[in-house]
Amino acid sequence: MTPTAVASLPHLGVLRFSGADTLRFLQGQLSNDVERLPASGSLLAGLHSPQGRVIAVLLLLAGADGTVLAVLPQELAAAVSTRLARFILRAKVRIEDASAQLAVFGVEDPAGRRLLVQPRDAPAPAGESMPQSAWRAGDIALGLPQVYVATSEAFLAQMLNLDRVDGVSFTKGCYTGQELIARAHYRGRVKRRMQRFLAPDAAAIAPGERYRLPDGRTIEVVDAAPRRAGGWELLAVAPLTVGPSGEDALEDPAAPCLLGAQSAPLPYALED
Repeated sequence: MTPTAVASLPHLGVLRFSGADTLRFLQGQLSNDVERLPASGSLLAGLHSPQGRVIAVLLLLAGADGTVLAVLPQELAAAVSTRLARFILRAKVRIEDASAQLAVFGVEDPAGRRLLVQPRDAPAPAGESMPQSAWRAGDIALGLPQVYVATSEAFLAQMLNLDRVDGVSFTKGCYTGQELIARAHYRGRVKRRMQRFLAPDAAAIAPGERYRLPDGRTIEVVDAAPRRAGGWELLAVAPLTVGPSGEDALEDPAAPCLLGAQSAPLPYALED
């Protein structure tokens, strides 16, 4: 039997929500139907600006005693906590940045892959050690979006394929940014979406960087991880259709650098 692989993920932080109104509060703030959060399992959701821009992508987990844990990049945890606290008003909700008390691990076995959140002073899960970069590469292969400080509020929900990875509910009640997200869903085709690419000769790639592909398209990096064979694989928002050749941009000093990257498959369709 294939052994369990475990990756320590120190780049991820955890917010803890508690109080009698926790689910109702999150329901009004996040893009997914929080009432669907299973007792064991997870639920992906986006926190958006009123303009429908993704502030953060949260993976929700049901905690003990009715609490909800939200896993997100640690560099965004404090800002997201502060932002959400503004909307508590009279609701019985407490938001705590528990990143200093809770550690996040990625666990992969024949049954699948999942995140495990546990106290930092608890023993690490048993299993073969997996590099953090390998776990992130697995997320990229699955087409799972992420947002960092460099890309917070840079993309609309559909640009990050949140509607393709069950991160948006179009049947729940109102939430911040819903109007623009629903309009993009019901009124027309999204022209730019997150896509997967392989860049075998790249030295380093980071979220928020912009590049030009050999086919002329300009892309903006969502997430990237080094490949074992060398180079990088990445998720980047790019036009769905190839436009005119970008050769003329080679003479433009303001044009993004050329990146020798090829398209790679995703496990879901980008268009209906």
